[in-house]
Amino acid sequence: MTVHVTNDNFKSEVLESSTPVLIDFYANWCMPCKMLSPVIEEIAHEVSNAKICKVNIDEEPELAQRFQVMSIPTLVVMNQGKVVNSVMGVRPKKEILNMLAV
Repeated sequence: MTVHVTNDNFKSEVLESSTPVLIDFYANWCMPCKMLSPVIEEIAHEVSNAKICKVNIDEEPELAQRFQVMSIPTLVVMNQGKVVNSVMGVRPKKEILNMLAV
């Protein structure tokens, strides 16, 4: 299951996570985001060695700005509080899983 991340829970859910974290920056009005969403949900149900999070950029503009999100969807992988990978746009499931193999 995906975790919805806000400014309030970012530190505990992402920065203090003991496993890698995939963050999906999205917006409800974004068609490519809607195309990617089922893939993200699938990954969330399949992986046990990573946390899958979503950030709604309209509700959390500070987080989007912090990660310099210029285009959505943007996927960011963090490990031990540091960004280790990021891509913009819809990506195939296999590529996203490979990003998590940190």
